[in-house]
Amino acid sequence: MDSTESTEWLAGRFEENRRHLRAVAFRMLGSLSEADDAVQESWLRLSRQPDDRVEAIANLTAWLTTVVARVALEMLRTRRREESLESARVPEPIISPETGLDPEHEALLADSVGLALLVVLETLKPAERLAFVLHDMFAVPFEQIADIVDKSPAAARQLASRARRRVQGADAVPDPDLNRQKEVVRAFSAASRGGDFAALVAVLDPDVVLRADYGTLPAGLRLLRGAEAVAKQALMFGRFSVNAHPALVNGAPGRVTIVDGKPVAVMGFTVVEGRIKEIDILADPERLAVIDVTVFEA
Repeated sequence: MDSTESTEWLAGRFEENRRHLRAVAFRMLGSLSEADDAVQESWLRLSRQPDDRVEAIANLTAWLTTVVARVALEMLRTRRREESLESARVPEPIISPETGLDPEHEALLADSVGLALLVVLETLKPAERLAFVLHDMFAVPFEQIADIVDKSPAAARQLASRARRRVQGADAVPDPDLNRQKEVVRAFSAASRGGDFAALVAVLDPDVVLRADYGTLPAGLRLLRGAEAVAKQALMFGRFSVNAHPALVNGAPGRVTIVDGKPVAVMGFTVVEGRIKEIDILADPERLAVIDVTVFEA
């Protein structure tokens, strides 16, 4: 085939793998925009390969998975060098209408990839995160992972094992009934608007954690723990609830606050055993600027 036909054929094969690559990159990076950048870079690296090398690739999906994982690992390491905060940042949320997820979001959020899990993944070292994501979520063999992180298969296995212990020890598993989750979040919102401190405490887990990420602003990442502390914070911001729109945030109930057509905060809830266990708020103007809120337009 001529060069044009070859490029079109290769582009078609890449598109067949795009959804899978996007899912890998999203779990690695916790950011849809960064995941799309990683996928685009993987296409550029593939398109630069000579025809004979492309023809020699026995398993294109495996090859592309390795490439996008390498790209994401590079991005993670760069992010770690640039960040000054010790604590995990709030990942970039995926926002959908409260009525349900579209097919693209369903693919990204399979395996219960909610904010709670992504927050835990943010605390892992880049190589640990890669090993856990590739092996535990996508069944990539340790021999392939070892080549990416430049370690032995046994060392790659240990990276995944350490990550798995962190995830199992910290990940809050949401209640399976989404409608029940929504009821709990609606009760929280009503209590916040009504200034009902007792009702807020009642709907919060005693050990609830609130993370509010303001990005590079002086506030940075703020952490609150305990039902009373979180309830007091909720009362302070209850007056802004008039601008809050119900939504699905990473497949779970959430709220998106929009002022003058722009998002100013995204709030995600993790409901465990009928109470709110975690609240994650993204209020970083720079990262909010890339979030599409047109689904909330009247």
